[in-house]
Parts: sequence; structure tokens; C-alpha cells
Amino acid sequence: MPSAMRAGPALGRRAPAPVVVHSAPLVLPVCTDPIRDGAVAVRGDRVVKVDTRASVLSSFPGAAEVRWTGMIVAGLVDACAAVPAAGPGVTARAGVMSDLADPPGVLGISYVEVTSRSEEEWEAHGRDAVITALREVERPCAVGVAAHTRDPQVLEDVAVLARTFGLRLLVDLDRHSPAALDEAGALGPLCHVACARPLDPGERKLLRLRNTVVAVCPSPAPDVLALLDEGNPVALATGPPLGGTAPDTANGVTGPAGSADGGAGRAAPAGVLAVAGAIRRNARELGLRSRGLDGKLVRAATLGGARALGMDRGDGRIGSLAPGTRADFAVFDARGRYPYAALLSQPPWLGTVVGGALITPPAA
Repeated sequence: MPSAMRAGPALGRRAPAPVVVHSAPLVLPVCTDPIRDGAVAVRGDRVVKVDTRASVLSSFPGAAEVRWTGMIVAGLVDACAAVPAAGPGVTARAGVMSDLADPPGVLGISYVEVTSRSEEEWEAHGRDAVITALREVERPCAVGVAAHTRDPQVLEDVAVLARTFGLRLLVDLDRHSPAALDEAGALGPLCHVACARPLDPGERKLLRLRNTVVAVCPSPAPDVLALLDEGNPVALATGPPLGGTAPDTANGVTGPAGSADGGAGRAAPAGVLAVAGAIRRNARELGLRSRGLDGKLVRAATLGGARALGMDRGDGRIGSLAPGTRADFAVFDARGRYPYAALLSQPPWLGTVVGGALITPPAA
């Protein structure tokens, strides 16, 4: 006896979300070349196609279109955020938690901070406090550990803790040299370092060999061009190198600079594009040249940040626009013959799409 024909969709199965096409005179997917008169097709929280506007619209006839002026670019990623609020165009961030109940603002990674000043303090209550904090976090983003300790034994144990739990690790190069971090077992693809100082060739090489992303923080001219030219994975950050915190010696867990419990009064940078623009201006003032610098800085602000967070691969990856990436992108009123240069000039921010949902700037 033939099986019954299906008269409609299976019970309990939702109809696929409609496709929405976002188009603009220029699209910067980052993972591929810029597209003139381009478009990004979005279904739910995923990108399904990136191509010219004509090609995308012909692939999805009848889809609703959102027409933007200026430029669509893959969402910016702040690899060490100064404050909980996201900067213009930022769709993911790495930030140190000041309060476990705080909303994350945008997706990314929230880091539990370790500030124990000695192995005795860490053994007495620091480790238990951090593990408890990690277990109590209930938020839609991943969780990591920020090692703000200067004690080498505590640092080594934190590295073991991060590997055991499969957590991202954030450390800074103001407290420890790359060699000390390597000896403690902290360096590697699961770790990224915040840096606001020049690195010598040996330090850059060690970080490169360990596949560790360097998150460049606002500072008096770290050697970003050398990092980029030598092939180090680089991200950009608006925060200080994990400094400015007020330790809570009762439990070894504190909040970031600019939070209610430490570092109040610190002015936040305007965003990762401002950091990139400052690097570019500084290079020009010093007469330094780096081939393709504008494109490298834009990639550092997008794909580089995604790599620092471990979110640059697989379905739902961020930092670029292609089929299967999360539908995260920013729109700026930028145009011109040289798209990367136009973006680094810090044009007006028109809006951001995070997971397919539109977020517009606050009214002036």
C-alpha cells in the first residue's frame, strides 16, 4: 500500500525565515575583495549570499530589500573592550566582567578576572572564587579567564584551569613577557594577548610561532606595522592592556577599568576604527610605509578580532561576510575609490545588524 502523501509541512516544523537583502553601493566582506553595488542576503541570523546586488536579488526574487547609502562592512570586533557598551559598528567584544548580572551588550566573550597576588592567596580562595564565577555566568556569550596576576605560579595554574575547562585566556604584555607566558603554558591558539608596548623581534616571533593573536591597545605607538608585516595575527582593542583595575583581595575577582568598582573616570576610545585610524596617522607622521596597510588594519578590526575570540571559523563565524557567517555587519556613510581608506577616515555610523537584527545609532 503506497504511503500517504504529505499535504503540508510536518507538524512542529517551523517555516524557514524569510530572506532580507541588505544592499549598498559598496560591500566589504573582508574575506574577499570589495564588491561595488553589492548586497548581503540574510535568513534569520545567518548570511546566505554575498555578491552584487543584481545577483543577490535574482537569487531571491520577492525578498524584502533594505537599501543603504555608503558601505556595508563585516562587523567590527573589539578584542579588549574598554567599557561594557559597544563602540560604533562593533558586533562582538572581549570584555572583563564587573558584575555577573550585567547584560553582555553584544555577543563575544566575557572574561572572569584573576587578580590573586600570591600563590597562597590563590590557593586559599582565589581559585574557588573564579570557578564559582565561571559556573554562575548565564549569558548568551562564551566565558573566558583574564589573568591579571603578576605571580608566575598563579599564572601557570590559571593556564591549566583554562585548558581544563576549554576556556579562552586573555593576558597582557605589561605584566608578563611573551617568554614568561610561554613558560607558564599560557600562549597558544586559545589565548590572545593585550599589548600597548613595542615588542622586540624575538617576542614577535615567539607569539607568531605560538599562533597567539596580539590585540593592539591604544598607546604611544606600539610596533603595529612590524607585527602586520611579519605575519603576526593582529586584532584591535579599545581598552587598556587589562590595567586600571581595583583588586578585591577578598575573592581575587574584580571589574575592568571604567566600571563602578575600579578605574572610574577613564575616557573610553571612540572605537576600533579610531584605533586603526590612529595607527595609520602615526605611521604617516613617522614616514613609515607598509604595503596594503589600510586593508590590513580593517582586517585586524574584523577578522583579527574574531580570531582573538576563537570565532573566525565554522558555521556562525564572525569577522567576515560569506554564506554561513553570522549576520553581523555595520553600515557607515563611507564612499570613494579606496574603500579601506574611506572606512578608516571614521565616517558617520548609520547602523549595525547583529544576528540579523537591526540596531540603529541613537538620535543626535
